[in-house]
Amino acid sequence: MAVRTTFGSTPGSAWINEHRKWVLAAPALVFVGALVVIPIIYTVVLSLTDARGSILSEFSFIGLENYAAVLSDTARFWPAAWRTFAYTTVALSLQMSLGLAIALLLRRPFRGQGIVRVIILLPVVATPVAVGMMWQLILEPNIGVANHLLESIGLPRGSFLGSQSTALVTLAIIDAWQWTPMVTLILLAGLSTLPEEPDEAARVDGATAWQRFRFITFPLLRPTFFAALALRAVDALKSFDVLYAIKGPGGGSYHEAETLNIYAYSLNFSHNNYGIAATVLTLFVALTLALVTLLIFRRKEVRP
Repeated sequence: MAVRTTFGSTPGSAWINEHRKWVLAAPALVFVGALVVIPIIYTVVLSLTDARGSILSEFSFIGLENYAAVLSDTARFWPAAWRTFAYTTVALSLQMSLGLAIALLLRRPFRGQGIVRVIILLPVVATPVAVGMMWQLILEPNIGVANHLLESIGLPRGSFLGSQSTALVTLAIIDAWQWTPMVTLILLAGLSTLPEEPDEAARVDGATAWQRFRFITFPLLRPTFFAALALRAVDALKSFDVLYAIKGPGGGSYHEAETLNIYAYSLNFSHNNYGIAATVLTLFVALTLALVTLLIFRRKEVRP
């Protein structure tokens, strides 16, 4: 027998009883909201000042001067923005394509499927800093395993992380190595919910495997695909741990791996230029929100 909980007969008790799920959740919502909103407001306010040096020093309100300075900075800000976009594009392309391919391979049950799923999850459970240090050793020019393997098949040694032309792509591949399993699990969950009847009907009609994937499986999987894409896009945009562990605070000697996150960190902790750093972070958050909003609307458009 269901028990109806009431809050007495005091004034307002009827409203509280009617909205008790929100009343009970309100403290947690306020706490989490404060943790998110207050730092964002503080960062935006700081971006409108000339704060630098000691955080306890006095600073003045200068309006949008920091934004004008950052947006006109073609030496560091725009190259960092381009690297952020390039890094995210390469990492997402690899993760989504490989994740989808592996999910399709694991879709049908086979012997040892559980063991395979556990093995492909191993990169995800490793901490990003540990992953960065591991790959730094693997790709080390002199003692790294990667160059020994290249020499064993007759290819010349490479400077994967030291070259300006290959460092960013190499870091994107490392990110894909770590997070492709997560994309695989998300897409595998989506594949498990798809109805079997359309695929079986197409098979009976003589459709090839590619035709069934192109016209049946992928269109039905698109909402899940775009959900995974949005999650990984946010993570790839704000990547910091692996980049910092491998290339350091400046993104390398020639800033070859300096993304917006690394650039903002350098401004804040290496140069103590808090106003400019807050400006870069504010612009970066606005860019991330715009991209996520675009992906969300795109996901709604492709909903079957």
